[in-house]
Amino acid sequence: MLGLQYFSFEDLWSPLTLALCLIIAAAYLVLVGPFSEKVKGAEPATTGQKVMFLAGLAVLYLAQAGPFNLLGHVMFSFHMISMALSYLVAPPLMMKGLPAWVWRSILRWLPTRQFSFLAHPIVAAVLFNGLFSLYHLPVVHDYVMLNFTVHRLYYIVLFITSMLMWWTLLNPLPEGRQASGLSKIGFIFLNMVLLTPACGLIIFASEPLYQTYSNPAVWAEAMRYCVSGDSSTILRSFGGPTFFNFLSSTKEDQQVGGILMKFIQEGIFVSMLAYVFSQWYRKERREEDDDPIPGGGNEQGPLNPVAKS
Repeated sequence: MLGLQYFSFEDLWSPLTLALCLIIAAAYLVLVGPFSEKVKGAEPATTGQKVMFLAGLAVLYLAQAGPFNLLGHVMFSFHMISMALSYLVAPPLMMKGLPAWVWRSILRWLPTRQFSFLAHPIVAAVLFNGLFSLYHLPVVHDYVMLNFTVHRLYYIVLFITSMLMWWTLLNPLPEGRQASGLSKIGFIFLNMVLLTPACGLIIFASEPLYQTYSNPAVWAEAMRYCVSGDSSTILRSFGGPTFFNFLSSTKEDQQVGGILMKFIQEGIFVSMLAYVFSQWYRKERREEDDDPIPGGGNEQGPLNPVAKS
C-alpha cells in the first residue's frame, strides 16, 4: 500500500547503519556494565536506563536509516514522523539512559565553559525550534534534501540542539543546576509556541511547497541517497510518474505531515507538562510537611514543656 514492495532489503533497512547501531548498543552495554566497575565513583546503570537508551537508539535508527527514513523521502507525512521521532522521542530516551558519571565524563571533555550559553533555556529553545523551522522553508528544505553532506550535517546539528533543548527538562546531573517546576512549565509552553508558525505554514499552504515531493525529477534526484542508480533510472524503475503521483502528488500529504508533527509535539510536551506539574506539586507538599508547626517555638505555646510547668 505504501509502495515498500518497490524497494530492496538494503534500501529499507540500511544494513551498514544497522551494524553501526548494533556496535553502539554493544559498546554502551560494556560501558555501563563491566567497564563501569573499573571507574571510580561510577554508579551502575539501572535496567530502566538500559531500556531507555536502547529504545532511543532503535527509534533513531528507524527514523534515520530504516523504513521511516525511506518513506520520508517519498511522502512528506512520513518525513514529519521521522523528524518527530528523531528530535522529540529519541533524544530524551538516550539522555535518560546515560548514567550521571558518563555525562560528567562527556562534559569534562567538551568545552562547556565557552559554549555553556547554548544550554540556557531560552537560547536552546530558540536555537532548536529556529533551525527546525528554517529547515522547513521550501527553498532550504529542497536544497538540503538534494545535498547529502549538507543534509547529514544539518541533521546532526538538529540532534545536538534538540538535546540542548531537552537538557532543561531532563538534566541528568543531580549536582547540576535544576530548573524550578514553574520554569519548566514556562519552557514547555515556549517550545509549543515556537514550533507553531512552521506547522501553520505547512498545514494552511494552498499548494504543495516542496519540489522534492511534487516534482518527479527532483524527487528522483533526492531518492539517489536512499536507493542506488541515477535519477532517471530511479524514476523509470519505480514506474515513472504514475508511481510518483500515487504516492505524493497532492497537498493533502503535506497538510497531514504538518498536522502530525504538531500533534506529536503537543502530545509529548503535554505529557511532560503533566509530569513536571505532578513532580512540582509533590515537592511543594513535601516541603509543607517538613515545615515546623506555626507557633511551635513560642514560649507560651501549648507544645512548650516549659510553659506547661
